[in-house]
Amino acid sequence: MIEKLLKIITVNGASDVHISAGRHPYVRVSGELLELVSEPIYQTEDVVRLLVEFVGEQKGKRVINREEIDFSYAQDAMRVRGHAFVSSGRISLSLRIVEKIRNLEELGLPTKLYELMNRKQGFFLVVGPMGQGKSTTMAALLEYVNMNRREHIVTIENPVEYVFDSKQSIVDQREIEVDTLDFATALRAAFREDANVVMVGEMRDQETIETAVTIAETGHLVISTLHTNSASQTIDRIIDMFPTERQNQMRTQLASSLLAIFSQRLIPVSSGGRKPAYELLINNNAVANLIREGRTHEIETVLQTHREEGMIDLNTSLIELVRGGFITVDTAMQYTTNQKNLAALIQ
Repeated sequence: MIEKLLKIITVNGASDVHISAGRHPYVRVSGELLELVSEPIYQTEDVVRLLVEFVGEQKGKRVINREEIDFSYAQDAMRVRGHAFVSSGRISLSLRIVEKIRNLEELGLPTKLYELMNRKQGFFLVVGPMGQGKSTTMAALLEYVNMNRREHIVTIENPVEYVFDSKQSIVDQREIEVDTLDFATALRAAFREDANVVMVGEMRDQETIETAVTIAETGHLVISTLHTNSASQTIDRIIDMFPTERQNQMRTQLASSLLAIFSQRLIPVSSGGRKPAYELLINNNAVANLIREGRTHEIETVLQTHREEGMIDLNTSLIELVRGGFITVDTAMQYTTNQKNLAALIQ
């Protein structure tokens, strides 16, 4: 069944596939979810069989017993990241296609990010809503380090998505529940593994964030991701994970360890497909002071006034897409987080 499913993915150019008993398969193409009515409706036994093919009988039983699991699967040149769960009593599969590792130029992202990857230490975050290419961007950044620096790279993921071949660097990839117990345990172990660069699949809890920041403070480059919409929201989200009595300490640690925050989303373009819009906040003295003093609402002003350092705000990126003829003003308005400011810039 997997072969048939992979053929569906290839034919439709899908980025995601959704399978559930009692309905046709759905695919996401250029950000749009489409029902494949030409394909047969999946029956319960079909989904169970597909699940077992992906993860084996033991893990399959966990899902049948109402447990969610993450997994990855590779066949030939195709790699899939999957999530299995139960919805309204029916087993469902959500699959994300993992593309080949591409560089920043191919992804249409600023090469300023390469400069940041040459730093020896700091906390670098790639943020944005779900399905906006964060993992793809992190893979491009890690591959740059892999190809250009002699370092020990450790990735901590659930599950492993992009697979790296060691080049100038050596790369060890650790999967939660397969190679290590959890994110925080694996992060603490990185101190003893002589790691230079640590990639954490996602900042999911207070303990993981606290350990990641500590590692960044002690001479490591830490790269991770959060599901937030902007740089200022990212900082607020991190601080809010901690109890009130510890928030000032966390602001101080983050102000000193943060390297940069890169926020991105993929915008449907008029000719088909999607192009990235983004903002890049680089930690300098002004940003560090705002973080310490809890004045994150002023960060957007810093983004607009420090462009000579390589910073860029989301609205400037959206305007570049409008002026390049890729998107309309209406589309830009749908994706901006500050419509008033965007309207003033377009005038």
